[in-house]
Amino acid sequence: MEQLEEILKEQDRKERAKEILGKLTLEEKIGMIHGAQLFQTAGVERLGILPLKMSDGPMGVRQEFAGDSWKAVGHSDDYVTYLPCNSALAATWNRQLAYQMGSVLGEEARGRGKDVILAPGVNLKRSPLCGRNFEYFSEDPYLTKEMAVPYIQGVQVWDVAACVKHFAANNQETQRLWVDVEIEEQVLREVYLPVFYEAVMRGGSYTIMGAYNKVKGEHCCQSEFLLNQILRKEWGYDGVVISDWGGVHDTVEAANSQLDIEMSVTNDFDQYFMAEPLKEKILSGEIDEAVVDEKVIRILMLMMRLHMMDGKRKSGAYNTPEHRQVALEVARESIVLLKNKRKLLPLDPEKLKRVLVIGENAEQIHSNGGGSAEIKALYEISPLMGLKSHLGGNVLVDYVQGYCRDEEMEQGEQKENWQENSLENGGGQTKALTADREENKVFELEEKRQKLRQQAVGLAGEYDTVIYIGGLNHEQDCEGRDRADMRLPYEQDRLIGELLDIREDMIVVLTGGSAVEMGSWIERADTLVWGWYGGMEGGNALAEVLIGKVNPSGRLPESFYRTHLDCSAHALGEFAKQTSVKYTEGRYVGYRYLDAYGIEPQFCFGYGIGYSEFVWRNGRLDRERGMVFCLIKNIGEMDGSEVIQVYRKKLGDAAKNYKELIGFDKVFLLAGEEKEVFLGVCWEEGYEYFLGKSVEECQLVDENRDWIEKR
Repeated sequence: MEQLEEILKEQDRKERAKEILGKLTLEEKIGMIHGAQLFQTAGVERLGILPLKMSDGPMGVRQEFAGDSWKAVGHSDDYVTYLPCNSALAATWNRQLAYQMGSVLGEEARGRGKDVILAPGVNLKRSPLCGRNFEYFSEDPYLTKEMAVPYIQGVQVWDVAACVKHFAANNQETQRLWVDVEIEEQVLREVYLPVFYEAVMRGGSYTIMGAYNKVKGEHCCQSEFLLNQILRKEWGYDGVVISDWGGVHDTVEAANSQLDIEMSVTNDFDQYFMAEPLKEKILSGEIDEAVVDEKVIRILMLMMRLHMMDGKRKSGAYNTPEHRQVALEVARESIVLLKNKRKLLPLDPEKLKRVLVIGENAEQIHSNGGGSAEIKALYEISPLMGLKSHLGGNVLVDYVQGYCRDEEMEQGEQKENWQENSLENGGGQTKALTADREENKVFELEEKRQKLRQQAVGLAGEYDTVIYIGGLNHEQDCEGRDRADMRLPYEQDRLIGELLDIREDMIVVLTGGSAVEMGSWIERADTLVWGWYGGMEGGNALAEVLIGKVNPSGRLPESFYRTHLDCSAHALGEFAKQTSVKYTEGRYVGYRYLDAYGIEPQFCFGYGIGYSEFVWRNGRLDRERGMVFCLIKNIGEMDGSEVIQVYRKKLGDAAKNYKELIGFDKVFLLAGEEKEVFLGVCWEEGYEYFLGKSVEECQLVDENRDWIEKR
């Protein structure tokens, strides 16, 4: 009945849109399909049609810019809730939190008067070196779609359109405007497109953003293959397609494609490809006006879905206590405990006296960087602040920097108008670990880092507890820039190594949007915690995990390779090429490649530990009901959550087969509690099924026997 009612509503919307279309002039229609400001289209005041207002981004609603320049307005009314990045959200493996975080973003976007929020990014993490990985969920299609769908639904409950991006195969920043992705169509359809399909069909995303790159020689934002053949004809999508900012390159191709709105970074709005140049071609008869009519109808239907024309729209709100609580809960569940060999964690605040915190990321503010993901955070709790506020005055917490960033980059980040020039040089580059500088500048930087390192090492032996907080920042995790390798920047490997020489009990905490190399010191580090860009409450969440107020339950949503050369995009395929990039690894993306070829990662997909131990038993597969179930018991002393993961692997030796994730759930158990867990799976002949804690820690499960966890 509900489905029938929705079909009737859509039919009514379309009829109303056609009626309004008949009242529009060509100029008015043209104004609705391209940017009239940097983040909005033109309205039609005489008919009550409002401009369509858009905003980045995935971690919060972006600050306000002047309509015709990238100059920040600079008022105090655009400070917002700073949410954890999508990689952090994926690490929670919690669909409910995905919905809640999407709802926060949607309510804040509506509270700021926006109609479209340009999120979520669902491109797969094909390589750990992609600069925008922190904006994406995972290397795995199933985990990505299972987190993205509730996220989108949460956004749109507030009469705001989600804009799932970037469609499709947008997996590098280097030459992102022009690089042509060479990929087998079957691989594209089986690995990279299902996430978008689920996002628009099951998630119901009202809008979708085209990608900068090319696929099959066509720019994605004006692609016949992607936008017409697949999106419109095969999937039947009737939502609005928006270009990435500057992703359109030809008037005729864009107009005749299924693109609806062209946006860009320049202020010559009338000269956009779908502005005056399109009007001229219509008047000359080269392009049929009907193609514009189709676009306008879809835009009008979007406005009706958002209640922009009937006065029944939700108002939204931002910076509410409830939003900050969601940000905290996501940050808590995103933290991944990777090593706790000597059980040094959790720390006991009653026993702590003198704590030394080392590392620039302890003090680093991340909300104002990363490219279009940058926002004006109402506040951001740093790890150092979080630790001090939770430990109180009875514990001495001292801080030393330990290492420093590239000073020239810091000066460059002060430029307000980076996006104005973001289409130059192909739109992106690969950034080497050390930038080219004058010889004297290199010497000065090395000398400064040596002094900071010596200071940290000299003090490390004088404290009861030493916590190192380092990793990446938005010099590496940044739009328009790929990493050259996975090494830690700023000579951190050397610093960590020298500190471990002095303090083998040092707690290592790393932050980043994708994996880093750890080989030079990982065997000597007994305790390792991985955080992401954790939002405004990230420092509080980290402190709560370190002192045991929160039992860590994050699991890796991606493989942590020993080196990027262990990743299939580099071992079998290509990455960060200038003109074309070959995806010759095919289906072997992420852990699938590692599993099929027997390559051991540093830490595997799905891995993470906590402060409690969970015992699994009686794992069984019920083929008739399409269910996998087992008993799980928390035998630890702390309440905590366990993530149950189901994988399948194709039988036969025709090709190198691999496990693939097909189901998961997150279960909270009190200390001593036991629960029976049921997971629905899509059972098929010709596969074997596995149940466990990660892609490596799983056992074969079938209907003929029960298994008990190997311990």
